[in-house]
Amino acid sequence: MRAHLYFMDVILRPGFTETQRPVAAGLFWDAFGDKLGRLLGPRPRALEFLTPVLDPKFCLTASAPDGTLLGLAGFKTSEGALVGGDWSDLKRVFGTVGAAWRAPLLSMVERKVEPDLLLMDGIAVAPEARGMGVGTQLLNGIVDLARTRNLRAVRLDVIDTNPRARALYERQGFEAKGTEDIFPFRWLFGFSNATRMERLI
Repeated sequence: MRAHLYFMDVILRPGFTETQRPVAAGLFWDAFGDKLGRLLGPRPRALEFLTPVLDPKFCLTASAPDGTLLGLAGFKTSEGALVGGDWSDLKRVFGTVGAAWRAPLLSMVERKVEPDLLLMDGIAVAPEARGMGVGTQLLNGIVDLARTRNLRAVRLDVIDTNPRARALYERQGFEAKGTEDIFPFRWLFGFSNATRMERLI
């Protein structure tokens, strides 16, 4: 990674290539492994599950001019989400028993799609690209996507253990709309509550 990469070098585009798929899965896990580690970890096992089920139709990516994937922002619609997969995918990696207890717990972190909102489904930036405007570009790209779809707002949820992300969202015009406590499952997901945030289009 070039140390002199700047904001203007970032190329934003829909989806990712098959060559970028393993990197996309790694970025996603590095961003959300603390939250999902007890369910999908350790990392090699999580990547075995995630890599084939990521759907490039439901994300924007940021790349360097040489094609290096720097970040991604997923979103969810009534047609699907960045992280797909079903029972058979869980069973493939974790076996029947492992899939049986993981499936209902994973459903706890699923959020319903609302007709007038674009639901963000996670944003991840490579460690070496942080502080270079990548996250901001991805957020702006998601807002532009919502605008082209004539939606009212963009919605996301930010957990209490990620104040850096919340600060970024607030700088970009997102406002808190309510907080949900996940007690008694905080021990499982590694956070205590999630705040719903929205940005009007």
